[in-house]
Amino acid sequence: MKRDLMRLLAGILVIGGLFSCATQSSGPAPSSNGMRAGDSASSRKSIDAILSGPAERPGLATGWGNEKNSPVYGRDFTRESSKPAGTDLIYYNNPAGIQAMAGNASRVEGLQSAAGGLVEWGIKGGMGFLSTYKEWGYGRRLVAGEKGSNYKIYIRNRSKSTLEIVASVDGLDVQDGKTASFSKRGYLVDPGETLEIDGFRTSYASVAAFKFSGVSDSYANLRHGDTRNVGVIGLAVFTRKGVNPWSWRPEEVRLRDNAQPFAQAPWAN
Repeated sequence: MKRDLMRLLAGILVIGGLFSCATQSSGPAPSSNGMRAGDSASSRKSIDAILSGPAERPGLATGWGNEKNSPVYGRDFTRESSKPAGTDLIYYNNPAGIQAMAGNASRVEGLQSAAGGLVEWGIKGGMGFLSTYKEWGYGRRLVAGEKGSNYKIYIRNRSKSTLEIVASVDGLDVQDGKTASFSKRGYLVDPGETLEIDGFRTSYASVAAFKFSGVSDSYANLRHGDTRNVGVIGLAVFTRKGVNPWSWRPEEVRLRDNAQPFAQAPWAN
């Protein structure tokens, strides 16, 4: 009897050891040498989340895609204020999720204006801008994605000054993969230029592509064990200190174009 009990305990220990090795390899690969969004190994909290996992939620989130080249370099930029000149957000989901979130949504163009017209932005897939909808009443923007496909955040600077763009995906900053905040530094976009953010930055030379995934497979869950903010992409725009971003605002140009040389006579009674 004692011998059989010892054999049973030994078998349980062997199985436990194999299970531990398997779970340690789950989630994003360990990062190294200057990594940013993946700059530390999985925490105890994230390992517990992988093992237990949330009850599988429907719809899309953003996973950790293949690493790709996306070099950046540092430049000086002093913000006009610690508060952004404007913010905006876009929700994303699969078509069924969008129908559930906003049944009265209408199809609109992929680009939308933000921060008082300083920028235009939208979400692009492999074949151009993803199908974009505007909810009736609330006015929310939503884009339809497909599980397993990659996407990019597209931004165009419409102003006359360099802007700093801080972006987030699923509540996480795209530069370091941690909780998003206005205090984080962002990307610089020169006047008239465009920026495509195509992944969480892992170093100054590469990113891990944004990839639509299930909620349990999302980077937010595997890295942080927190899925409360999946399904939203955020944007904050900062202007440069001492520089007027509008030499000529579009609204002012339209006013000039429509200026009348003579006052209009009132209608006769």
